[in-house]
Amino acid sequence: MQTQPILVIGATGKTGSRVCARLEAQGLAVRRGSRKSPTPFDWDAPQTWAGAMDGVRATYVTYYPDLAVPGAVEKLESLCETAKAAGVSHLVLLSGRGEHHARLGEEVVRASGVDFTIVRAAWFAQNFSEGAFLQPVLAGVLPMPGEDIAEPIIDIEDIADVAVAALTDERHKGELYEVTGPRLMTFAEMAADLSAAIGREIRHMPISFEAFHDGIAASAGTDFADLVTAIARETLDGRNAHLGDGVQRALGRAPRDFSDFATRTAASGTWAQAA
Repeated sequence: MQTQPILVIGATGKTGSRVCARLEAQGLAVRRGSRKSPTPFDWDAPQTWAGAMDGVRATYVTYYPDLAVPGAVEKLESLCETAKAAGVSHLVLLSGRGEHHARLGEEVVRASGVDFTIVRAAWFAQNFSEGAFLQPVLAGVLPMPGEDIAEPIIDIEDIADVAVAALTDERHKGELYEVTGPRLMTFAEMAADLSAAIGREIRHMPISFEAFHDGIAASAGTDFADLVTAIARETLDGRNAHLGDGVQRALGRAPRDFSDFATRTAASGTWAQAA
């Protein structure tokens, strides 16, 4: 079984690229699932799914850009049927914490008849270094809605570690890992940690959800802004203001702290324009 490849759907994404790198570092066969991979995988082209899953033993499943996209849960259900027909023995799903549609996706995977692990993640720290909020950080501001809501923001490196553990060790089958950082943080506190790491003030700017939408739309388009704002409205209402123990349970260690992410990322030069 160990000679069969592991399919990573979303292999070019934030978590998928890290999962691929870790698996390959262990000497495991990896099939990178993306539109331009040698064996292509495209969520919008179901005819690519069976070929991508042919002969694989496990699959890391991420849906881009999010399971909240209309039709995503239905596509996930079809994917599970394809995986079962292809003989895939284990699905590891990346889910979103506090998101209604993500929960529907989790139930689809649970009912699929294929062994599963669910990794239910908090907001990504890397959104400030690789995602929609990089440019504001470079400009010295952190314009976020949600007022003083606290979020247990997680380092994607921890998500990748948990996913790789689930893909390579059968003891994780059937588990739900709710993965968060080690502390609750307001966006003002995140801005303070970013300021300390970068060496320049990153000022938290409380804004309305409407202004949040407009800012994202200006750089990433209306459709993406609609999606991100809908998720923010849903999740930044206090429902996620508690810690999860998924990293500790899966890996036997505490999760990385946001300040460690900020220090490491600043040292990499990612925010050099703001320093």
